[in-house]
Amino acid sequence: MRTRQSFLALAVAVSFLFLFHPPAHAQETVDIKGVKAALLKPRREPVGSLVLLAGGDGDIGVGTKGQIARQGNQLVRTRQAYVAKGFAVLVPDRGVDVAAAVDYMANIKRPVTLVGTSRGTLRAAAGIAFGAKPDALVVTSGFLSPQSGEAVNRHLIRIVGTPAHLPQTLVIHHRRDACAYTSPAGVQPFIDWSQSRAKIVWLDGGRSQGDPCGPFAYHGFNGIDARVVDAVVKFANEKSN
Repeated sequence: MRTRQSFLALAVAVSFLFLFHPPAHAQETVDIKGVKAALLKPRREPVGSLVLLAGGDGDIGVGTKGQIARQGNQLVRTRQAYVAKGFAVLVPDRGVDVAAAVDYMANIKRPVTLVGTSRGTLRAAAGIAFGAKPDALVVTSGFLSPQSGEAVNRHLIRIVGTPAHLPQTLVIHHRRDACAYTSPAGVQPFIDWSQSRAKIVWLDGGRSQGDPCGPFAYHGFNGIDARVVDAVVKFANEKSN
């Protein structure tokens, strides 16, 4: 009897686990002009699309079935959270043609929001400069302006060139970002340059571990992933309405 009761209790627990924590959404690999990208779709009609550009060198190791070998980057590790919010999500590997990635997702569901973090913000900016047309842009821990760091000679202002090319943009930045290339001091000069095309969401809290420019430092919003996701989703949903 005790064994049977234990089995029933386990079955109930598993049922509740799947009810409140459903399995991860299915992923597949798609080809974007010769570069692999992981594609994730919600079970219902998506409310919009996101293209997530990882930081670092962008090499995340997308496999043949949508799996990603290197998942530490903040955008990569939260990709399922965006799908759970109703978005179709594309996570491309290094070297993707940003304009082609945006166009691919536009065929699934507009609006398309391009999201880059850290060095991924430079790739997002270059994509826009070379003709990518996202409906909106989100930059987190961005290389924003000359004031972002003493060694920064590549930043969004220089790459995009003119605010006329900038879509409506959300900047998400940690108040205690200690990375030498993404100082909080660089945020306001970018906002001013944007001529009202960009707005800022400041975040604080979490914890910082390891390299100050790494994914588990304040730079990578370690410990406050959900707050980043909420800010991105709120902004992207504004474009859907």
